[in-house]
Amino acid sequence: MTRQGAYKESDDMLIDEPKLPQQGQIAALPNEFNPSYLKIYYSKLFPHADLYRWMSYGNDGKHPACDSSYLGRREFSYTLDNDIFVCYNTFNSATELENSIKDKCPLKIDIGPIYNLNDTFGRILMSILNVLLPAHRNAYAGDNVLTPVERELIFDIDMSDYDDVRYCCSGADVCLNCWPLMTVAVKVVDTSLRDDFGFRHILWVYSGRRGVHCWVCDRKARRLTNEQRAAVADYFRVYKGNENNYKKVSLMGQVLHPFLARSYTEVLKEYFETKLLTSQNLLSSEERYEKILEMIPDQSIASELRGKWQESRRSFSAKEDINIVRWEQLKQLLQKHKAQVVRRCVEEIVFTYTYPRLDMEVSKHMNHLLKAPFCVHPKTGCVCVPINPNNCEEFDPTTVPTLIQLLEELNREGLRSDVEGEWNKTSLANAIKLFRSSFLQPLLKICKEEMESSYNAKLQQSKNLLSW
Repeated sequence: MTRQGAYKESDDMLIDEPKLPQQGQIAALPNEFNPSYLKIYYSKLFPHADLYRWMSYGNDGKHPACDSSYLGRREFSYTLDNDIFVCYNTFNSATELENSIKDKCPLKIDIGPIYNLNDTFGRILMSILNVLLPAHRNAYAGDNVLTPVERELIFDIDMSDYDDVRYCCSGADVCLNCWPLMTVAVKVVDTSLRDDFGFRHILWVYSGRRGVHCWVCDRKARRLTNEQRAAVADYFRVYKGNENNYKKVSLMGQVLHPFLARSYTEVLKEYFETKLLTSQNLLSSEERYEKILEMIPDQSIASELRGKWQESRRSFSAKEDINIVRWEQLKQLLQKHKAQVVRRCVEEIVFTYTYPRLDMEVSKHMNHLLKAPFCVHPKTGCVCVPINPNNCEEFDPTTVPTLIQLLEELNREGLRSDVEGEWNKTSLANAIKLFRSSFLQPLLKICKEEMESSYNAKLQQSKNLLSW
């Protein structure tokens, strides 16, 4: 990643080692992202203790059943200024993790899996040998093979994957007209993970720019094999087309799978008809409605609609939204057709334009890295804050706290050089409180209960063996 916003040498706002403002001082800060200010962010605002508690999953040394090597086998990767990538960082304590982050001030922190080896040098050496000496891998069989043994089930959903169905933005750009696509994704995937798979501890995070990340942290999710992860990811697979296909979704069978039927009736249909249809003007012009007409398998219906829309452009009153009128005309013709494949076309159009588009490869493999919550995106300066899936429709990516905004808030409150954890004075407070109350605290409660139950079961087993 590259430094955003170049400054002249005479510009007194760019400082290599930023000094903390005096208490009560309000410093004017540039709007552009500046890596130098990360030192203050990591020192005063970043929730180091919460990250450690999460990654430890109760293995904090306070219970005799704790795994003292647990955190030390977790991979952390840093992206530093000038595109320097430092992988295979491991830490044995909360202090080590916090000091490392404060010292390196990474532009991005990625979290990887838990490996079977807890020696950093050994892990790096084994990974190099596995790549450079594939013919000798058998010589390092057994416990010395670098193998991921645990990792959260993760999902990555990127707005740029929807570029063929949104017209307000493209690429990394996002606005409130297209953001409902991410809202739909959160609602559909979160409901399925809870209702269909029984997962409870799920964290949704804004990526900081153009998408959302999902962390499924239940114990059974963290221990899924790659094959099992692939099966879960494939469960969500509906969108299979590419930019060269007019028909990107094929809904098979006489009736929809219960998961798809629920998603359609409870989420997709409403969002398509009440938000995306009009906000994206999907049927307002010939270029746009032709994309939809190409998806209709009965060419006679497509031709009838095409002729009607070409002739009646001027007949719509100002009170009528042309997108809604044309959509109702399309539905009326398709849904009264005798052939199921034609009637099903209405649902396929809605799925094509609204159904979540997951990065399948991220979910299928344990060794994929994913950006940690509360990082600052260097392209936007936005903090990667949690999203509450219960009211995700209220999340506004344009109001997410930025690095510059947070530092200005600290200055207004009076920043003191001897105080840490001042996030409660800033707009980051709600995000950290949400992370703790809705995710971290319930998760750690279950982790402790599982640990206690497992410990007691082993004690009872030992007693039984001794009594025998």
